[in-house]
Amino acid sequence: MTVKTGLSAKRRHETGKGAAGRLRALGKIPAVLYGKDQESVSLTIDAREALKLFHSISVENTIVNVRIDDDEEELETLVREIQMHPFRPDLVHVDFYCIERDVELEVDIPANYIGTPQGVRDGGILEIILHEFRVRCLPVNIPEKIDVEITALDIGDSIHANEISMDEAVELVTDLGQTVCLVSAPRVEEEEVDELEEGEEGVEGEEGVEGAAEGDGAPAGDEGSDD
Repeated sequence: MTVKTGLSAKRRHETGKGAAGRLRALGKIPAVLYGKDQESVSLTIDAREALKLFHSISVENTIVNVRIDDDEEELETLVREIQMHPFRPDLVHVDFYCIERDVELEVDIPANYIGTPQGVRDGGILEIILHEFRVRCLPVNIPEKIDVEITALDIGDSIHANEISMDEAVELVTDLGQTVCLVSAPRVEEEEVDELEEGEEGVEGEEGVEGAAEGDGAPAGDEGSDD
């Protein structure tokens, strides 16, 4: 099911670093909206409102309805890029891509792993390789998430992309041979063996030192008696 939300914006007529700095001082940030076969539109959005929205949604696959100024029509968009300040949690710039309802597009969908693998219950370790899947579909068919059932996985088992169930209206673009997740054997036993071997080497080393000390002492005693 496609997730939608909304955001207000205003047209921006000034460009450049100076204008952008003045906007940010007022709690606004510059943005741009572009799309296929259409000119880009420079916008201004409220920084706090946008940051709150982006923290509450899955940005990659949520349609954001952008209302510009007082236009009655909202434009359906996807957030294509979010630029953040290098050392502060502040928005710097946002790119919106205007979508067409009858044109397929590619989006990244979060993976939702369901259950606890049997192999993990037996002491194994779950290794998640993919956290999202690339899919192609119409905007109306963009899934909120892709479920991956992992309860039956034993130690040594894995799941590949070609085993993931998809809706007929959604095409999986991710490499079908890609490993999605796996349950590996526990590493504790290997670590214990390594520690044991290191301990044995240490004991042997100590015996060698003691033997050398005794051997060195004998010639010294002989030399002393010769005097």
